[in-house]
Amino acid sequence: MNVSERFREGDKRALARALTWVEAGLPEGRELLKRLRGQGTAKIVGLTGSPGAGKSTLADRLIEGIRARGETVAVLAVDPSSPFTGGAILGDRIRMMRHHKDDGVFIRSMASRGALGGLAGATVAALNLLEAFGFDWILIETVGVGQSEVDIARVADTTVLVLTPAAGDAVQAFKAGVMEIADVITINKFDLPGGERLVQELKATLEFAPPRPAGWQVPVTTAIAAKGEGTQALLEAIEAHHCHMVAHGLLEAHRLERARFEVVSVIQEWGRRSVQDDALVRQVAEGHLTPEEAAERLLREALQAAH
Repeated sequence: MNVSERFREGDKRALARALTWVEAGLPEGRELLKRLRGQGTAKIVGLTGSPGAGKSTLADRLIEGIRARGETVAVLAVDPSSPFTGGAILGDRIRMMRHHKDDGVFIRSMASRGALGGLAGATVAALNLLEAFGFDWILIETVGVGQSEVDIARVADTTVLVLTPAAGDAVQAFKAGVMEIADVITINKFDLPGGERLVQELKATLEFAPPRPAGWQVPVTTAIAAKGEGTQALLEAIEAHHCHMVAHGLLEAHRLERARFEVVSVIQEWGRRSVQDDALVRQVAEGHLTPEEAAERLLREALQAAH
């Protein structure tokens, strides 16, 4: 029985193999994706926020809450890449290992590979595989790199911004424009000083924020993930946003935006690989080619190679 058949029968080892193919950009992964893309109806949730905000602990508690409902969940933990090997630093998966024996949970770490938005292009491909596998929920936990991390809003159906009271997160979020991508805001580590004040500041700021699609009002929830507090309220807020998107026909447009992001990511990856050609870069540096001319040449070469 081949990987595709085992995948369709719910074999997690086949899923793991398929994810490896996709992350490595192998032809087998592309062919499998062509047959499976667009299947599944998972709730796709992105967790974003500064490093140290407790996203991993919160994801761990969300897994617990989802499983208590009898629903299945997959987690994509997009880790920082090693600058030397390009591999993922697997801290997030280590934190969630207590769920590894649960058949209703699947956790995978992926390297960001230097992606400015904190997401590797392969993340969306992996997301499509997980959705086709039939999970009820898919959580994407991102690197947490501030202003450049807005790509998560183009991938997840619901984006949860995780802040903490005492780390200046709110100020940074205001500056970076990350507030604008949040569908749900949760203040983790709410037992730290300044929690109530931060809630009031956020609610006041949201009153003057640009209107969200179909009049969605961004809720502010609180949590102490380390103690398991606030998970239920956060899950309810996420489900309310999902229902809002379904009721107003927004999911289809969002899925199209995700596909657009995936196409752009492939083009960026082609460019990243191609500019390793020092001879071409030297022509730009010496003024023999403009950056635009060099980019057009690289794109033509990449397209020819793809065919």
